[in-house]
Amino acid sequence: MIRRSLFAVLLLWAASTIPTSAQRVDYQKADSLRVVSLFKKASGQQHSMGNYMVFFGRQLRGVPYVAKTLELNKEERLVVNLRQLDCTTYVETVLALSRCMMQGKPTFSNYCTQLRLIRYARGVVSYPTRQHYFTYWIKQNVSDGIVKDIQSPNPPFTARQTVKANYMTTHVSQYPLLVAHPAFVGKIKAMEQSITGMKPRYIPEQNLKNTKLLRSTVHDGDIIGIVTMKAGLEISHLGIAVWHKDGLHMLNASSMYHKVVEDNNLLYTYLKNKKTSTGIRIARAY
Repeated sequence: MIRRSLFAVLLLWAASTIPTSAQRVDYQKADSLRVVSLFKKASGQQHSMGNYMVFFGRQLRGVPYVAKTLELNKEERLVVNLRQLDCTTYVETVLALSRCMMQGKPTFSNYCTQLRLIRYARGVVSYPTRQHYFTYWIKQNVSDGIVKDIQSPNPPFTARQTVKANYMTTHVSQYPLLVAHPAFVGKIKAMEQSITGMKPRYIPEQNLKNTKLLRSTVHDGDIIGIVTMKAGLEISHLGIAVWHKDGLHMLNASSMYHKVVEDNNLLYTYLKNKKTSTGIRIARAY
């Protein structure tokens, strides 16, 4: 009883630690308590980035899928929400938790710092600096030393995608903050132009079968981006790679299952059922 009471006190203390730039952080007590609790659970895990990514990814299974949780404020804030996740906020949450453990700084304050650096270009919290496109997200996080952009070997990276990003600026009405702040449109357009024309290599669907080559190329905990043919977009969905005996699967916040799941279907099968999806890109945290 004494140990449990002491742990409860420590949880409350750690969760109440005020993050840097607290006026720009939007969270509930349940979120800070969950972060600290997850760190406690991870304390005995093997100290490697891939292991932490899978561990935290699995700890969040069952969290409801809710889209656009970053769009609820009238001005941009660093949103910390572990109660509701979409595919992007799920991956960012898992990555921020994992980085804290790798750094040996498992505190709520550091979690907020890591999330800010992952989500925003140069860590500056604003709508135009949020990394809305995954190609831009990879580009900036590579520059900041957070992830590696994996595009080899060839095979299985036998395909190239020519990026044509313009979905946000051609569908402004779908983005409330763009409607409310027309001046942002030009800045988002500049983001789109900075990645348009890039030709990253990716693994096409037919190369996602359970082979020794694929197992040596894609690692547990890698970040998966689903390459799409949808006009104006380059990536349609994100998840975390996890190997089973039968092949490659994906942890993800799923709009189909309405929650975070470790999909029972092979990733190969998942793509087979998606007419606009052609393969996967890989980013590896370190």
